[in-house]
Parts: sequence; structure tokens; C-alpha cells
Amino acid sequence: MIKFLLGIVVGIGLLLLAGYLFATRGGIFMGTKGGPLPLEESITSKAISASIGRSAEDQSPLPADETNLVAGAHVYKQNCAGCHGQLDQSASTFATQLYPHPPQLLQPGKGVTDDPVGATHWVVKNGIRFSAMPSYDGKLTDTELWQVSLLLRNADKLPSPVQEVLRQQASN
Repeated sequence: MIKFLLGIVVGIGLLLLAGYLFATRGGIFMGTKGGPLPLEESITSKAISASIGRSAEDQSPLPADETNLVAGAHVYKQNCAGCHGQLDQSASTFATQLYPHPPQLLQPGKGVTDDPVGATHWVVKNGIRFSAMPSYDGKLTDTELWQVSLLLRNADKLPSPVQEVLRQQASN
């Protein structure tokens, strides 16, 4: 029985050593132009979903009215557009250099319009580890977090005044 357990421990140790050597000797390309590693997308999406958990069920304390969507558009332009793109424009050159690539959150992209607003709020507030998505907790107020989350949830059906704000060029 001891030999059997010792064999299992040695086998696991050899697998770990082989994986370590593979990763540290150039067996895994870590550049941003490489595609996802085997199971990477599956594991990370499950980890993110588990982290968001019941927060996905959270409902916004704010209505998705024009006032809040316009305010969310201002927050988006100031904090999100550089990575997640402008309305009716493809991703920026900067965004294409990141890995994983930030999703296009406004038209022409699909964005997160099918995600619960609570899930989007959680991501904006907490960020996503091992990606370029920072946490905005402490940088934005909770009202601003909800406003930008409502904007993104409704990005496929924004009223004209909100679209106009998103299309305006930044003034310095």
C-alpha cells in the first residue's frame, strides 16, 4: 500500500515538474498575439461567473431613463471608450494590443446587452483579474457605476440624445 501511495505522489510530482518545465522553457507562448491556451476560455468564464455569483441578480436602484443613460454615456466616454470602443467604430489600435482583447461594448459590437445589469455592475466595480479590466470601486461613485452599467445593458437601444453624447468628440 505504501508503494502504491508513493507511486501516486511521485507521478503527480513528475506531472507538475513536466508542466513547470514546459511553461518555463518556452512551451507556452505568452505574447498578446497568441490565441487562448487549451481550456483557458472555459476556465476563465466559469471563474468569472462564479465570482459574480448572486450579484448578477442585483437590480439597479436607478431607472434606465434618459437622464441616467446620458450620465452613463459621459462616464463611459471618460473611463471606458479607450479600451471598449466608441459608438459605431471598431476597436481602437490600443485595444487590439491587449490580451484578452477587451470586448466592443457599443455598436457595432454585441457588448453585454444580454448580461444582467448586476453582472455588468460587478465587473465594472471589481474589475477582472489577469485582464486589463481595472476595478472602478473608489474611482466612480456607486451611482456612476450603475449609470454606466445601465448604459451598457441598453447599448442596443439607446435613445438619440444618448447616442449624440457618445458621438461627441472630447473637448480639451
